[in-house]
Amino acid sequence: MELAHSGAEGLERSLSAEHASAILDIRLPGINGFEVLRRIRHKSDIPVLILTAFAEDSYRVKGLEMGADDYLHKPFIPEELLARIRTILRRTGTAAVSPRSGFVEVGDLLLDIGTRRGYRSGEEIFLTNSEFSLLEVLLLEAGQVIPRAEIVRRVQGRQHNPYDRSIDVHVSHLRKKLASHSDGSERIKVVRGVGHFYSLPANTQVP
Repeated sequence: MELAHSGAEGLERSLSAEHASAILDIRLPGINGFEVLRRIRHKSDIPVLILTAFAEDSYRVKGLEMGADDYLHKPFIPEELLARIRTILRRTGTAAVSPRSGFVEVGDLLLDIGTRRGYRSGEEIFLTNSEFSLLEVLLLEAGQVIPRAEIVRRVQGRQHNPYDRSIDVHVSHLRKKLASHSDGSERIKVVRGVGHFYSLPANTQVP
């Protein structure tokens, strides 16, 4: 563990490739936490957990939209912080191999489980670790509605909190990055009160 005393120092150490994850505050001397996160995501997919006194939903949503893997506000229970860090590391570490030798392919989308990279029609799409995990879950059960509580458990490693909208933020971000199907239909759909599913255009083969 290493402590950085300013935004600039935190950015430098986060990009040093010497750490498995980063814990980031919003209120920092010099560069604030959101700007540090923006610069990190421009160059690295290192897992980032925001730990801050700002508990407002607007801050949480902004952090997640900018690529944070999780958001925890102070005061907090140390055991919860450790549990969330372990979940992030477990989620972004070596994943279980999918049925097709480490790849998940549905239509024009391809996920490389080993490198945690995503591609659409052969072109790479930049995905945060949380977005990759969510898309992997949706593609593995493409065409089937996955209950929201199950998505939270499989993607975030914790029980569903009806007031936590982080999954909605990640879904919104994925929709923008993936764009619509070639027929104009939405890729990720919601069944209100139930969950989400990845929709299949006509003649799509599922692995």
